[in-house]
Amino acid sequence: MTDVIALTRGLLALDTVGQAESTAWKLLAPPLEEAGFVVAVAEHEPGRGTLVADWRPDLEVPPLCLSGHVDTVPLGAEPWRHDPSGEIDGDRLYGRGSSDMKGGVAAIVTAAIALTAGTPKRAGLRLVLTAAEETGSHGARYAAASLLDEPSGPLVIAEPTGNAVFHGHKGALWLQALATGVTAHGSMPSLGDNAIYKLARAVSRFEEYRFGIAPHPVMGEPTLNVGTFSGGLNTNSVPDRAVATIDVRTVPGQDHAQLTAVLAAVAGAGVRLEPLVDLPPVWTDPEDEWARSAAGIAGEVTGHPREPRAAPYFTDASVLTPALGSVPTLICGPGEPEQAHVTDEWCSLNRLRESVEIFERLGAHWCGL
Repeated sequence: MTDVIALTRGLLALDTVGQAESTAWKLLAPPLEEAGFVVAVAEHEPGRGTLVADWRPDLEVPPLCLSGHVDTVPLGAEPWRHDPSGEIDGDRLYGRGSSDMKGGVAAIVTAAIALTAGTPKRAGLRLVLTAAEETGSHGARYAAASLLDEPSGPLVIAEPTGNAVFHGHKGALWLQALATGVTAHGSMPSLGDNAIYKLARAVSRFEEYRFGIAPHPVMGEPTLNVGTFSGGLNTNSVPDRAVATIDVRTVPGQDHAQLTAVLAAVAGAGVRLEPLVDLPPVWTDPEDEWARSAAGIAGEVTGHPREPRAAPYFTDASVLTPALGSVPTLICGPGEPEQAHVTDEWCSLNRLRESVEIFERLGAHWCGL
């Protein structure tokens, strides 16, 4: 019998900080195959693969899809007080990725293996365990293009929610703003064309920009933040290049291509915008029959209130939900949202066990077990 705590610790011991996610499949694929899953891995670059595992895809109703990622962000410069590869202290399991989101992946796999002990009457299961989510869902994109060509039922992303049910998340549109000019000696600026001035004027206009749309009833308003600004090489030269990056978080109903064109016009003719990350928002109506049922199951396990919520971060659902046929999608996982990317990241052992129960009950309900 698979133990979710031991499996999480096994994943935490692997270094998947933006690399080598395929090492995780050496840990996860054998027990999944032994349980009856057909496993395939799509590597978008050597050693960086997304695992897709199917159990009983032959049944009439498309399978319930459970998904999570195993790549993590770096530890950070601040020293950790706890071992980042799986130290337990009381109810807390410490480690990079414990909340975001190796704990969620371990809960998915543990529940899925337990479900295969039964005989489904209605549908099977599909697991999509991804690489390279943190940098823009590259693993999910590659898997969607190469392995996900069969119909799917609803999708659950096990990102950190403290096992609450989130009905969606904002989109992420990250843009690079580039201004170019002509260099000259700093004592003779009239002979040059200062790229920093061009970009600074654009950034000032971005600060004043308003989207002009009604807030989403749960997600609220879209946002724009200029995150970085750099330009020039030395003090006594006119800079001929300046670059800024812009983080736009969108809500359902906003078209990213149209928004990019609008922001380009705001920036002005001397600034070029180029997309860095383009992930649309995701939202499932809380009154959707499956979503309402799933929220009820999670609420029974955890005691959480069932009011609709949305995640502040993006997930692979931006890629997987449309790739699977715009299926109903929920986000629900054992990690704590506030623990993502922090020093001494931890996940509650009790939440891990709760998560396994939630996924088992969701799977049993959908599969007819």
